[in-house]
Amino acid sequence: MPRTYPCLWFDRQAEEAAEFYVSVFPRSTITTTTRYPEGSGERAGEVLTVAFELDGTPYVALNGGPELTFDEAISLTVDCKDQEEIDYYWESLTSGGGQEGPCGWLKDRFGLSWQVVPQDWDRIASGPSERAAKVYAAMMQMKKLDIAVLEAAGRS
Repeated sequence: MPRTYPCLWFDRQAEEAAEFYVSVFPRSTITTTTRYPEGSGERAGEVLTVAFELDGTPYVALNGGPELTFDEAISLTVDCKDQEEIDYYWESLTSGGGQEGPCGWLKDRFGLSWQVVPQDWDRIASGPSERAAKVYAAMMQMKKLDIAVLEAAGRS
């Protein structure tokens, strides 16, 4: 079966973004960098793509130009084992000009959307509809998710 992986379109920040993401996620590395070939206009010699892995998952960052930008229609999800991981990824990914969003969503400084969530979200948010509604209502009041508050809402 063919392997799939995301290609992230940047104007000219692909290398900077890949280096940033690799610095945030453990067991991550840049694997290949390609450059625009000679004869390709004003970008000749500049970085074209950066292939990298975040904890074994492959990605490609492409310097494609200013025509396309990120929006919330696509986001990357970070499943966190506990509140300490949620705090770490939230702070790391919003650093340097990122923006907090509602309900565990954020944008990093490159404009890429992320969801930073507990890995056992299904357990926290599932159950009888009344319980799920309470968890949902608590989540709607948050930016960064607070596992203890979400679990308490589910118990109330």
